[in-house]
Amino acid sequence: MRNPAITLKKLSQTLALALALCLTPALASAADLTVSAAASLTDAFKNIKQAFEAANPGTTVITNFAASGPLLRQIESGAPVDVFASADQKTMDQAASKSLIVPASRANFVQNALVLIQPAGSKIALKGMSDLTQPGVKRIALGNPETVPAGRYTKEALTTAKLWDTLTPKLVPGESVRQTLDYVVRGEVDAGFVFSTDAKSAGAKVHLVSEIPTSTVVSYPIAVVAASKNPKAKAFVDFVLSPAGQKILQAYGFKKP
Repeated sequence: MRNPAITLKKLSQTLALALALCLTPALASAADLTVSAAASLTDAFKNIKQAFEAANPGTTVITNFAASGPLLRQIESGAPVDVFASADQKTMDQAASKSLIVPASRANFVQNALVLIQPAGSKIALKGMSDLTQPGVKRIALGNPETVPAGRYTKEALTTAKLWDTLTPKLVPGESVRQTLDYVVRGEVDAGFVFSTDAKSAGAKVHLVSEIPTSTVVSYPIAVVAASKNPKAKAFVDFVLSPAGQKILQAYGFKKP
């Protein structure tokens, strides 16, 4: 039986996203720059937005954060987006294959790491992925591997460790890495896989168990959306790559590309 609270929450999130997409064209002006970025970039890009606006008087940056997969679908559906920043190369490769980005504008701007965390104060002793097989570990959060880059990296790591099939019954998929983080922070799961920067953003609310090795480097690309007519789109990408932009990103725990 479905949990009514979870169902209502998902419905509210869906309606909020639909409303945001409907209102964006009406609210946007020629001076507005719309940036769709992976959920794990939320805190850092809010800061970058302020810094870019300060350096470009008259330009307002509208930010849209979600898992990379849904963001790509929005762009493909014609959402008015000027810049796209993904948490993985696969999603950006898909955007490129569909001619949705300007190839020459594409650049890798940061790297991240996948980590295993658990709620602060948890009585379950975890040291690594193999400990997740303990009977006491009932629920493990991860991003949906079909749409969330962090989820794909997690599935890859668990499969390599020959733990995917064993742990599948315990897995609780989230619609973004931030939702996965929330599950852990609220103690709704016993452990979860997020990016290192997400764990850092939660501070003392979570306990960092270990960094998880991935065969695929956790690299973030950014690019101008092909349908964009905003001359500031490339300037935003350049700002993210600039020393000023990189300093902000590193302050939030992101690594150099």
